[in-house]
Amino acid sequence: MKTIAKIAFITVFVASTIPGISYAEQEKKPKDESAIPSHVLNISKENTYPNSTQDQMTLKPSELTQELLEGSEEEINNPRLMKMLNETTLNPSPIAIGYRGMIYMGHWPLNYETKETSVNWQYQKINENRLNNQGGDESKKLTYKQEDEKHIKGGLTTKISDAQDIKKMMLLKAQENTDLPLAFHTVVGKDTKKDNSYGIPPKKIGTLQAYAPAVNEKGMVTFGEVYMQLKGSSKKVVVKNVTKQGIGAWIPIQDHVSYSFKVQ
Repeated sequence: MKTIAKIAFITVFVASTIPGISYAEQEKKPKDESAIPSHVLNISKENTYPNSTQDQMTLKPSELTQELLEGSEEEINNPRLMKMLNETTLNPSPIAIGYRGMIYMGHWPLNYETKETSVNWQYQKINENRLNNQGGDESKKLTYKQEDEKHIKGGLTTKISDAQDIKKMMLLKAQENTDLPLAFHTVVGKDTKKDNSYGIPPKKIGTLQAYAPAVNEKGMVTFGEVYMQLKGSSKKVVVKNVTKQGIGAWIPIQDHVSYSFKVQ
C-alpha cells in the first residue's frame, strides 16, 4: 500500500508542476475556441520545412462589378467569379433603344455561409519522443524533436462540384473567424526542435506526443446559374436555379504543435 501511494503522489506532482499538461487545464474549454492553449506552441521559427505563408486576398469588386451585382438577389463572394467580373468590360451605347441580351456565364458556387467554426488541437499525431529514466537516480529532461517529416492535409468532408472554389471560400471564412494561420496542406520538417522541456523523475518513463491542430469549418454553399443581362444601357447579373448544400472541411493550422506529456 505504501508503494502505491508513493507512485500516485509522484504522478500528481509531475502533472501539476509542468505548464500546459494539468488535467484541469486540458479539460477546461476556453470561451473562445480559437484561443491558443498553453500546451500548443508556435514552431514557425524552428520548423525545418519552410511553409508558404501567402495571405489569402479578398478581392474587392470594381465599380462595374458593383453595378452588376446591385441587381442580384444572391450574394456573390466566390473569388474566382469576382475576378472574372472585375475583368469584364462593357460599353453599351446610351441610345441602344430596344437592345436586349442575356449572356450565360455558367453554373457557380456563389457564396459560403459559415455555421460553425471549432478547433481540434489534436487533429493528427505527428511525433512521439520517449525517455527512459527507470535506472536513473536524478530527474531528467525530455524535449521535443521531430523524428520524421510529416505532411498534414485537410480537405472537404464530402465530395462536391467546384471543390477548389469552395475550399478557398471556406478558408477565407475560417481565417476570419479564428485569426489563425491556416492552409489545407502544411508540413512539419524532420529534426524540428523546441526548447520546452519536461521533467522525468527517477524510476519513470516519459512520453511526449506531438499533434498537428486543425480547424473544423461547417456551413452552407449556395449554387446558381449566372447570367449577365443587358437591356438598353442597363446591365446587371441575374442568378437562376439557386440551390444550397451543406459542407464541412478540416483545415490544418500552420506551424503549430500541440503537446501531450505523460509519465509512467
